[in-house]
This record gives sequence, C-alpha cells and structure tokens, in this order.
Amino acid sequence: MSTFKLLRVEFVKIKRSAIFIFLFIPPILVVVSGISSIGNYLTQEYTNAWTAMFIQSALLFGYYLLPFSIVIICVLLLNIETKNNGMLKMFSIPISRTNLYLSKFIVILVLLSLEILIFFISFIIFGFMMINIKNINENISISYMLIWSLKLFISMLPAVSCIWMIATISKKTIVSIGLNILMIISSIFIANTPLWIIYPYCYSGYLVSKALHTVSPNLVYNNLTIIPFIVFATIIFLITQFISIKAFKKQIL
Repeated sequence: MSTFKLLRVEFVKIKRSAIFIFLFIPPILVVVSGISSIGNYLTQEYTNAWTAMFIQSALLFGYYLLPFSIVIICVLLLNIETKNNGMLKMFSIPISRTNLYLSKFIVILVLLSLEILIFFISFIIFGFMMINIKNINENISISYMLIWSLKLFISMLPAVSCIWMIATISKKTIVSIGLNILMIISSIFIANTPLWIIYPYCYSGYLVSKALHTVSPNLVYNNLTIIPFIVFATIIFLITQFISIKAFKKQIL
C-alpha cells in the first residue's frame, strides 16, 4: 500500500475523533487572552499595535500551547492504533512499516499546519475587533503574518519530531506526556542560555522573542545566528526521525 493510500486511511481514522475539535482550543485561547491583555495598553496614538498583539499571543503559543497540543495529538494518534487492536488489523494486509510511519508523521505535520492556520485566522479576526474597539488607524500586513506563520511551522518541526520520538519509544502514555511536558516547561529557561540552539522545544518561542525589539526599543537585540540554527535544527530533526522509525518498526513487529 502506498504512502498516499495510507494517508487516506489515517485521515479516515481521525475523522470522527476529538483531534480536529481540539485543534481550535489552543490557538483561539491564546489569541483571545493575548490580544485582550495587550489591548489594555493600546491607545489611538499607539504604533505597532498589530506587532504588539502578535508577540503577546505568539510568545505563549510558540513556547507552550503549540508544543503542548502536539503532545496530545501524538498521544491520541497512538491511542487510536492501540484501541480495538487497530495496528493488528492494519497488518492483516501487505503494508510497509516505513510507509505507515511516514503517513502518521505527515498527518501530524498536517494537523500542525491546521492549528497554525487557525491561529492565523483567529488572530486576524480578534485583532481587527480590538483595533476597531480602540479606534486605532493601522493597517495589518497580511504578508507579515503569513511569513510568521511559516516561521512557526518550520521552527516547530524539530520539536514535533522529538515529541513524536518520545511518544513512539515510550511504552506508557503517562511517561510520554510527563517527559514531554517537562521538556516544554524547561524551554523558556533554556531559551535564555547559549544551549537554546540544541534545544528544539524552545525554537518557536525563541524566534518570536527576537521580535520583541520592534515593540520594546530599549531591549538589547542579538541577531539570530541563522546558519548554525539551521544546521542544528536539521541534525536534530534527522536524528530523531531515524530513532523514531527504528522504534516504530520494533514496536509493531
């Protein structure tokens, strides 16, 4: 069975699950709370209102809620397979274990992109509402928001790979959730150290925090070392994918 056909099967499995409903909760929650919080300080003379609202929302989203939601998604996907011997039924037909792994990981990436899309749309909607309430005359750059949405997606890839690796290796759901939550909570602390570059859980939040200088001129801004960042992120992604594939095959043999 090809990866494309397996993808169709995977989406049928989650079609009636709570995963799609769950996707709406973190982005809408963080957008509403972030925009409401920064809205208390906005005035008609305020500049960079959209940027301020974005940073207020995206910091919490990138550091915590987005990784947390991926943890839950990974656990739910694995639980679907263990429920009613779903994995055994899949292997009653000729199937490539590698293709099965890839189809599941692609589903996770699709769900990640959908969650970021929901964040983007809800931010635009609630942002316009706040701008109108505060009577601020400032246009939003849709391209700016799209670029940042893409940055969030790309910077999350190594973290998603790590989360999926832990979920795949772990024999117990509670261990997987607990370990990943511990790693996520630690991210904001490690982001303030030189070790951030080898800690993928903080990548998205770290990138957003670099935009703070646009709304807080007094902050000292250090340029992001893009080449080392890309190198480390790629290496971490590839290593965790290799380990995940091996663990996934071993688990279902």
